[in-house]
Amino acid sequence: MSELSQDLYGLSAATEEAFLNYGKALLVIAGADGEVGEAEFAWLVRHQRKMGAPEHVIDEYREFDYRVADLATLLPAIRTDVDTWQAAPHLVYHAIQMSGADGVYTDEERAQVLRAARMMGVADDIVLSLHALVDMEQAVNDLRAALFHVSSLPADV
Repeated sequence: MSELSQDLYGLSAATEEAFLNYGKALLVIAGADGEVGEAEFAWLVRHQRKMGAPEHVIDEYREFDYRVADLATLLPAIRTDVDTWQAAPHLVYHAIQMSGADGVYTDEERAQVLRAARMMGVADDIVLSLHALVDMEQAVNDLRAALFHVSSLPADV
């Protein structure tokens, strides 16, 4: 696990199988609309690298057929060195982010996030809160980009 994993989540170790299945689960959820787009896949690769996933694990995502995978078989192997850490809310949070990475969070993706959350025992109010958190974080990022002139309005309006 990376230093960022430790800072954000208090995690210092996870098995390769945990990394692999976490990414595969995200692919299953984000692929609910029939496709994991280039931006969504790029989000997954960036995220997993930031968390410390080995490159050969990331390479396996490219070969994974998320269309036929069963989420229920992927989840049990997601284990870390922190007994109190639960994959479910993190997975829902990251699935929302990944699914919207292409600028379109489809109804099918949203429904799959909710199905996955319910399957993992994440309460509906937590799912709503995670959606709100992702929206707030995007608003803060947009504000930062505007304040520091990373983004600008068109000159010819």
